[in-house]
Amino acid sequence: MNIAATVALSLAMSTDAFAAAVGKGAALEKPHLKEALRTGLIFGVIEGITPVIGWALGNAAAPYVAAWDHWIAFTLLLVLGARMVHAGFQADEEEEEKPSSHSFLALAVTGFATSIDAMAVGASLAFLGADIAATAAAIGFSTFVMVTIGVMVGRGLGAIAGKRAEMVGGIVLIIIGSLILYEHIGPHAASVVAAL
Repeated sequence: MNIAATVALSLAMSTDAFAAAVGKGAALEKPHLKEALRTGLIFGVIEGITPVIGWALGNAAAPYVAAWDHWIAFTLLLVLGARMVHAGFQADEEEEEKPSSHSFLALAVTGFATSIDAMAVGASLAFLGADIAATAAAIGFSTFVMVTIGVMVGRGLGAIAGKRAEMVGGIVLIIIGSLILYEHIGPHAASVVAAL
């Protein structure tokens, strides 16, 4: 795989994480660059590790991962998004302040949910004989940069949205999960209906 293909792949793999990071940033009380870098690092490490796991699983697990990755991502993002929307309603009712940072667990689960497709990509790279170390490093670095930027973009949106920002962030996560699910079953479902 050439450099241009690696760069394109790494950017494609980081788009879901970027969108999720915007939601995470919007849900915080004016996150600083340090928090954005922390979030970017967590997402970047996870996004860099998952293609290696997929590559290691190779032929044996590729059909299994491909068959379930979209459902796992959808479920995780739906639950996280619903929890954020619920918390947004509570914050509005109780006049709570937004947190200054997210827990490691919340970031890791979100990072994992947005990186499951990278595991399937890693499995397919095993068939191409691609340099998995270089590809995984590029995906991890791209995600780190995109998520760091996303959190800071979310900071601006959070200031505009005020107390509703956490709800907006939750809705963004639900939309990302729904789009991941649609990308995998939408066209397939349409072809099944057409065949009937």
